[in-house]
Amino acid sequence: MAARKLVAAMLGGVALAGCDPLPKPLYTEVTPPPSFRTEAGGTRVDNEGYQLDSQGYRINKRGERIGMVDVQAKTAGDASNAVAGYWISSTGSTAPGSVATPSGGAGGGPGSIMNSTLPTPTTMPQQAPISPTPGNVAPPPGYR
Repeated sequence: MAARKLVAAMLGGVALAGCDPLPKPLYTEVTPPPSFRTEAGGTRVDNEGYQLDSQGYRINKRGERIGMVDVQAKTAGDASNAVAGYWISSTGSTAPGSVATPSGGAGGGPGSIMNSTLPTPTTMPQQAPISPTPGNVAPPPGYR
């Protein structure tokens, strides 16, 4: 009797070990398409229709890269600093330079605070006091 139970338990264990109860994820069966295609002449074109050079950058009709910015050349001689005047604890001093201003003058465009005429406390009109004041008003009838 014990031998039968042992054999039944072993067969049940083998049967369960052979099953894979978890479903297989879809990403293992389907591969996403590449982000570019190769045309008949060997030129690579991305999904937006731009031609790509050998390193994968977008190029225009003349073969120049699109969207590349030479940061060192653009910022050469620029003395602006986003943290100018703030204390930098790692250097033990304040940050040099000046805060950048928008091109075209001192201060932002037509809705910025720099160009607005907001009243200052000295130019605001005085408000009339609230009357009657809550301290000298009689309580409503029926109030205890």
